[in-house]
Amino acid sequence: MTKKATFAGGCFWCMVKPFDQYEGIESVISGYTGGYTEHPTYEEVCSETTGHFEAVQIVYDPTVFTYEKLLEIFWQQIDPTDPGGQFFDRGNSYRTAIFYHSDEQRKLAEKSKKLLEESRKFPISIATQILPAKAFYPAEEYHQDYYKKNPLHYARYRKGSGRESFINLHWRQNDE
Repeated sequence: MTKKATFAGGCFWCMVKPFDQYEGIESVISGYTGGYTEHPTYEEVCSETTGHFEAVQIVYDPTVFTYEKLLEIFWQQIDPTDPGGQFFDRGNSYRTAIFYHSDEQRKLAEKSKKLLEESRKFPISIATQILPAKAFYPAEEYHQDYYKKNPLHYARYRKGSGRESFINLHWRQNDE
């Protein structure tokens, strides 16, 4: 039986590929959640009038890939200390959040956030919110699997936004 995980990590283009490459991940959909407008468009969300976050919704098999592993990957894609957006992208729609679908997910998300905070990896507090899941609206088709459809633009955007250098500085250095 599959489960869902929903994460907001700034631009959703950059949040698909890190999850899309693992066995046990059935789909990663770019979309909008957390707001109050039904079926918002990209333009509406970017206008900051809908209350929505850009997010990804992941359908996964928890017997193959755990929620804890999803959380670990999520943290390593973002600047968890930035309350105003992510990297080049500013505004409420680019804030970070973990949207939990069950009490178990909430507890695991809170535990992972607390462990990251206690690690003192970052000199300031973790700003990523942990919120109950709300309706998720898939983004327009041209946003889906953007890294596959537009690999050169995706690579330039990921680098130019500052995301890649942040990840390499704060996360990759400890993996080596």
